[in-house]
Amino acid sequence: MTRMLKFALAAVALATVAAPAHADPPVGGEVTSISLVSSPGRAEIVISVRGAIEVRDFVLYQPARLVIDVVGARLQPGARSLYDGVNRGGVKNVRISQFDQETVRIVLEMDDLKEYRLERTGDAIHVSFGSDREFLTWSSAAPADLESPAPASRRPEVVVAAAQDQEPQVRHITVTWFEATIGEVVAGFAAFSGRSIVLGRDIQGTVTAEIKNQPWDEAFNAILASQGLSAQELPGGIIRVDSPAALAAQDSLEPLETSIVRVNYARPTELANSIQGILTKDRGSVVPDTGSSSLIVTDTRSRIGYIIDFIKSLDVRTPQVAIQAKIIFVDRSDLMELGLQYDIGGDEVFFNDLVQRINPATGEPYDRNTVVLEGESVAAVANASNFIAGSALDVVWRTALGGFQLTTFLTALERIEVADVQAEPIITTLDNRQADILVGEETPIRVLDAGSTGAGADQPRATVQMKQTGIRLTVTPHVTNNRQIIMRIRAERSAVQPLAAADLGFNFPTQYAESQVLVNDGETAVIGGLTITDRKSVV
Repeated sequence: MTRMLKFALAAVALATVAAPAHADPPVGGEVTSISLVSSPGRAEIVISVRGAIEVRDFVLYQPARLVIDVVGARLQPGARSLYDGVNRGGVKNVRISQFDQETVRIVLEMDDLKEYRLERTGDAIHVSFGSDREFLTWSSAAPADLESPAPASRRPEVVVAAAQDQEPQVRHITVTWFEATIGEVVAGFAAFSGRSIVLGRDIQGTVTAEIKNQPWDEAFNAILASQGLSAQELPGGIIRVDSPAALAAQDSLEPLETSIVRVNYARPTELANSIQGILTKDRGSVVPDTGSSSLIVTDTRSRIGYIIDFIKSLDVRTPQVAIQAKIIFVDRSDLMELGLQYDIGGDEVFFNDLVQRINPATGEPYDRNTVVLEGESVAAVANASNFIAGSALDVVWRTALGGFQLTTFLTALERIEVADVQAEPIITTLDNRQADILVGEETPIRVLDAGSTGAGADQPRATVQMKQTGIRLTVTPHVTNNRQIIMRIRAERSAVQPLAAADLGFNFPTQYAESQVLVNDGETAVIGGLTITDRKSVV
């Protein structure tokens, strides 16, 4: 039969009017489980039943619900379930209850109204409707092991809802225990998970707990912890449950195995330090062999495989990073000087600093200045004798002023110096590995030790040290999970300048920038800049 949810009210009225008159059916049927499964392009509700039953269905609005009544049936404990809340094919929730003494009601809460098809085949009722996405199966079926008979005074009340999360291989469980034995609980987890679980000898105890929609392995470990027990997975997937002391005693008797693990990318010595914490205490060991780039691992037979897998997960290919730095240094110096020098002199009054006078008696220049402070000679004291070193222009002229000759020197100097240094060092290194590049020279520096003496009597001992100068780039990169790059970087430019006095050695002007930056692949970051202006004026 086919129904349209958009005609929900009419369908309810029609079902009520058209229902044939009949006597109350005998309550001999059972509803054993409900499942929600996915098929190509459709979602399907499967209701497992036994015995003679009747099926009635209708829909409701606000919210959209599909209601299925199984008349003449009782709800078995294994079918009582709390839905895990995952939206499967448009079904948001599944509610199951014993509506009255003869009716089991299943209510499907849905996203929207859809056309559906209801069929009865053998021991199952199938309700299917269109779905545009696939999902993992949900079922209310309880493991058979949990329904094994128990003494009436302490029979466990168990309700299990098995579900699969949207992520593959992650199954959730909803379960309630009341005074269940630890053996029954372990057997239930084994049936639910499909794993082989072996319980230790003489392990006893009862469990009263409720788990709602939790991953089965986390629920399993929580129950074991409440009983003071631990679980250990053996090679092949078998899980052993026992007290921690019993597991430790078994580990101490387990034979050891030694394996050689080849390392491809990481350093063996670094990996050896990393895996020390996961080795079996007092029994496991690891020895790095740098010659063959390998690790020699010794541990118990049950743990050696796990340790090898752990080493391989750390030995991954390291990204390479290429860093290009551009160092720009500009130094500009302007010098301008303008001076006027003059000499006023005659035969008996003169300065000998600027204009050399010749002694007529000897024919040689005078080596002295001569000033006679009387009469007109007073004007000769106004003499300038400073020079401009390395002048670019010298203008000299002479004129006569009375009994004196005026000699004038006009001196001018203008100089512009520009130093523009641009360097682009490029270096490639591995992730988390420091790289350093230097393009320059080494200058020997003599260092005197005043507190010691050399070969001579009182000569201090001298040593020679080498000073590196030039363009230098030091960087340590780290590639983040989102492919950004964190860099600790130092870019430096230095040079050597001899001082005027040879005994004072050298001067080493240095410019550098040191920082830590976060950049995207191919992005450029400016990490330093400085402008200095120094102006001096002398009149």
